[in-house]
Amino acid sequence: MHPLKPKARNIVIIGTLLIWTVKLIIRPFVHIPTFWKPVFGIAPNLLGSFLLPFGACWFFQRFFRLENKHDLNFTCSFGLLLVIINEYLQLIPVFGRTFDYLDILFSVVGVFFGHLYFNYLMRRYVFKTYP
Repeated sequence: MHPLKPKARNIVIIGTLLIWTVKLIIRPFVHIPTFWKPVFGIAPNLLGSFLLPFGACWFFQRFFRLENKHDLNFTCSFGLLLVIINEYLQLIPVFGRTFDYLDILFSVVGVFFGHLYFNYLMRRYVFKTYP
């Protein structure tokens, strides 16, 4: 078992609950001042993309080893590619979704910060015995 799997599980659960709170409770039922609407619009993409390496560690350990920085780079790049493909698929009207370049931009930002934080945790907990 990967040493970060329990931490990754907790982070994914908390992040998913935050995303659901924004999408299912705050945006539909809470009046959001105009100034804050963009923040709540991009929050699910930002948080979801941040969670990519943690979700890969928790759910897809068989496919993504995450034992070194190269593995982390590959996992984050692959996840970001899938997010971008998903956003472009929203251009097809059959899905009833809307395409937005800001979603891609904040997905990139989310993956970047997820990569940084997961890398920090790897250095702290996985490689702590090494100088």
